[in-house]
Amino acid sequence: MRGIDPMAVANTPMNLTRAAHVGISVSDLDTSIAFYRALTGREPVVADETMHSVPFGVSQGLPTAKLRYATINLDNGLGIDLIEFQHPIGYRTNGAANRPGSMHLCFRVDDFDAVHRRMKDAGYEFLGDDYTFLAGEVTPEAALGTRVAYFNDPDGTNLEIIQPKGGFAS
Repeated sequence: MRGIDPMAVANTPMNLTRAAHVGISVSDLDTSIAFYRALTGREPVVADETMHSVPFGVSQGLPTAKLRYATINLDNGLGIDLIEFQHPIGYRTNGAANRPGSMHLCFRVDDFDAVHRRMKDAGYEFLGDDYTFLAGEVTPEAALGTRVAYFNDPDGTNLEIIQPKGGFAS
């Protein structure tokens, strides 16, 4: 961690408890807007906005930042910021679920079977079979029956649908 003492920061609570947005770097903003528009049923609140700034790039550890971006808001107030860096252009991370630093964005559903079937019918490709949490494989026991399925966006960002039960439902 670039000069950070993980134990020192772990002992200093910051109380950050409200998420504002998740930023996802994309290779083609228009393709990603179409994907997330279909996935969420939402129009972007901003679309095809631009930024070109050396100080903003430096704030992200880059020499500069020339980018296009869009934001799609979800019901809980969380925004999905789609960001196409035009300079410097990055490369795909291929963030497999088990790679440190990879992340996933999870969408809560009320009727797993209906959403999963509708997504498959629409052409979404899941990474594997859907899964139901079973006794002996997960704790807390109250989470038994939680259902999940994983898929990727066009750039390989890990995404999930979940119908939580028990300990995962709150």
